Amino acid sequence: MNNAMEGLAYARLTSLFDDGSFQEINAAAKTADGSLTGVICAYGYVNGNPVYAFSQDKSVNCGAVTRVHAEKIAKLYALAAKTGTPIVGIHDSNGAFMDGTVDSLTAYGEMLTAAAKLSGVVPQIAVVAGTCAGSASLLACASDFVILTKDSEFFMTPPFDTKDAGTAAAAAKAGIASFVCEDADGAIDKARALLNLLPVNNLAGAPVFEFEAPTAAASSELSALVDGVTDGGSALEIAADYGCASYTAFATIGGTTVGITATNKIDDALTADDCAKIARFVRTCDAFSIPVITFVDTKGFAASAEAELSGSIKSMTRLMSCYAEATTIKISVITGSATGAAFTALAGAACGTDFTYAWENAVISPMAPLTAVEFLWHDKLKGAADVNAKRQELAAEYAATLASAQTAAEKNAIDGVITPDSTRATLLSALDILSGKRVSNLPKKHSNLPL
Repeated sequence: MNNAMEGLAYARLTSLFDDGSFQEINAAAKTADGSLTGVICAYGYVNGNPVYAFSQDKSVNCGAVTRVHAEKIAKLYALAAKTGTPIVGIHDSNGAFMDGTVDSLTAYGEMLTAAAKLSGVVPQIAVVAGTCAGSASLLACASDFVILTKDSEFFMTPPFDTKDAGTAAAAAKAGIASFVCEDADGAIDKARALLNLLPVNNLAGAPVFEFEAPTAAASSELSALVDGVTDGGSALEIAADYGCASYTAFATIGGTTVGITATNKIDDALTADDCAKIARFVRTCDAFSIPVITFVDTKGFAASAEAELSGSIKSMTRLMSCYAEATTIKISVITGSATGAAFTALAGAACGTDFTYAWENAVISPMAPLTAVEFLWHDKLKGAADVNAKRQELAAEYAATLASAQTAAEKNAIDGVITPDSTRATLLSALDILSGKRVSNLPKKHSNLPL
């Protein structure tokens, strides 16, 4: 057993793989000066499925990334591509080995290219269990999911002039971290949980599980809604600290993995961060043909001069484009308000939903009810003893008539009006009939999303 195998790097791989058993690859490789490479590359099984993984060893030259170090990792990506096998990277290194030559740039270039080519082919998970600095942060961020320990460091270049910069908390708020865990064991457990829910590659079917009944009755409150339609205890929220008005999670419904998005985590309009969060999640689900269930109840997109300057329009456009381009199963359920562009982007024909349902009390309209009163029924306000009270009364009438779920169904904008209690059964039926969905987009290299 070599020194690398005696350290944390080996122990972390032992925690990742079933029964702590794995096969190391290129174990005897050494750098030009005869020292160890500072990384263990291996393969084994996680939840019974094959997985490739690497774990950096900070006890060897601070985990410095040398040319041989990078070649070992790049080979792991090549093997994952050949076999359609997920890859997990456990990062803990102070950065590249600096000898004044271009070797460090070449080393990271090889790894970044390998990761980019594999994106959307197999799940890639980065676990940051210590320091992930410089170009290594790009490699980790290129993964589908980034899991950090609470005390880890994640940055491109120090020093920092902003509070909490380079911390796991900052990475979570910036939308980089999918999860922040107490320690490395917790982060590795989270990686195992993710791998359990994901297909092994983009050509494999979603995993199927035994399941328990929901733990709650569905209602408009978010946690009860999720618990009421998904299998008991199956929901795994992603990027909880980013885009605080939106919710994204993997779960199972009837034993099959689905992606859940919702727009009412808090009672605020959707910001640019929310749009980016949902768009990224939808693209991830689409890459691996995971059905997307969207629950819509929102005030719409944030509208202000500040929001415009922060890129909200571009973020909204990216969100709508990601939904429209996705060919996986897409089902939307309007549980509250879906007005204006929010309906178009998340539940309307423009986003290509296979089925769109609405609860009986849903409001579906081109504008908010109070705004609609001013545009459509302003004359009815004339002569009112209490204009504000009359405006509220008319808004309620508008929501119950022209903007009602029943009216939307009659105008063929939605596929049906359902009750909260029937939502799970409706989703199970829709997922079953859509299970054979096959759609191809127009031939092209890729879409050109606004930056």
